[in-house]
Amino acid sequence: MVIKVYELIMAMDLKEIEKHIKEAMPDAVIDIQDLAGDGNHYSATITSSQFVGKSKIEQHKMVYNSLKGKMGNELHALAIKTKEQ
Repeated sequence: MVIKVYELIMAMDLKEIEKHIKEAMPDAVIDIQDLAGDGNHYSATITSSQFVGKSKIEQHKMVYNSLKGKMGNELHALAIKTKEQ
């Protein structure tokens, strides 16, 4: 029971992840997969013109920053792949 309550409190659905990324990068094309079917382990491929000229580290930081501190809290795990548009 405790695990289920924890999952309900901590889980962040993929629509919310997409919303946060879109707010920061309106032109982004986003594909998010729930890797384990548990609402806690996601993979996201984000394509945006805002990535042009930036290193992969800078691109990933942009994505993490768009999540406004939710990474590691409501969002347990997110594998990121970025592409320039």
